[in-house]
Amino acid sequence: MTEHAHKIAIQDTYGERFQHCWGCGPKNPDGLHLHTYPSEDGETTICQIKSDPQYTGGVPANLYGGMIAMIFDCHGTASAAWFNHHQKGLELTEDTVIGRYITARLEVDFKKPIPIDALITVRARPEEIGERKIIVNMEMEAEGVIRAKARMVAVGVKDDM
Repeated sequence: MTEHAHKIAIQDTYGERFQHCWGCGPKNPDGLHLHTYPSEDGETTICQIKSDPQYTGGVPANLYGGMIAMIFDCHGTASAAWFNHHQKGLELTEDTVIGRYITARLEVDFKKPIPIDALITVRARPEEIGERKIIVNMEMEAEGVIRAKARMVAVGVKDDM
């Protein structure tokens, strides 16, 4: 059972030209297709992913640090888009074209290794929601333990960027 209430992934509501990210783009045939969902109350977001063994890191049988950062990157920008959308009182529907956010800064604190075969859960909450800038705090958990934390500064972009 998942913790999210919405059936629509935030990434699936990106405008056409923003749907090709390797990590989360629904239209990238070779990508990971990471999905982020709002919580029932809309105050947080969640994503879950299980990594393939090819993404092992310097510590055998544990996830590569760059992959951890990529998961935070994709989840964080989707979360920022949702937090902006939600603050405006808007819902997430099949017709939504959500405003796109990109990473301006990403700080990652690696706490403990992540076993390569573990289900990874990332939760995000807004620290600050500005007119164009959103600060997102995230925690990455596996096997009931917080393995990494991140803080992102995300900025809104225009559709013709």
